[in-house]
Formats: sequence, structure tokens, C-alpha cells
Amino acid sequence: MTTGKVIQFRRGRHVIKERHFLIEIPKIATRKDAKKLIGKEVVWKSPAGKIIQGKISAPHGKKGVVRAIFEKGLPGQAITTSVEIKDPTRASINKLNDAEVEIK
Repeated sequence: MTTGKVIQFRRGRHVIKERHFLIEIPKIATRKDAKKLIGKEVVWKSPAGKIIQGKISAPHGKKGVVRAIFEKGLPGQAITTSVEIKDPTRASINKLNDAEVEIK
């Protein structure tokens, strides 16, 4: 599990995509490295404890920034806060391992 920083909404000159956010990850510096993160889950936790989940959909630009689409739009206060990036395949493997342990 790694952490990233929410930079900004995905936006154009006149339109803001309310569910799309740009996320900067400290160890990722190129577009090639950012492509490896596509499909991973992103979790943002509010100061009140509310959890909003999303998924990395594509790289953004050439410097390793990625675009994440969240199930609900994040509030504006989420900008400059941190998010957790999880690997969905590892999470499902852990669930299977836990289920096997419970069966025994």
C-alpha cells in the first residue's frame, strides 16, 4: 500500500469533472511507471472518518501524475490531502487466505 497526494480536480477551461481527481505519487516520476498503477483502488478518508473509494483510470501528463475516478465526488477540502493506494488483486488474495483459515 502506498500513499499519494490529491492535487486538483480534472478540469478544462470551463468544465470541472467532479468525480475525477489528479493524484501525485512521490515515487512515480514517469508516465511509464504511472501506467503500472492503472486499476488499483484509491481510498480517501475524511477528518470525520468518512471513506470514499475510487480507482486509478489513466496517467495524466508525462511526470507520473495519475487520474482517479471516485464513486462520489470528493469535497474541495480533499485537495492537498493524502490518499491510500491499494492493489485490488492483493486484497482479494488476502480475503481468500482469510477464508481458508476460517474453514480449517
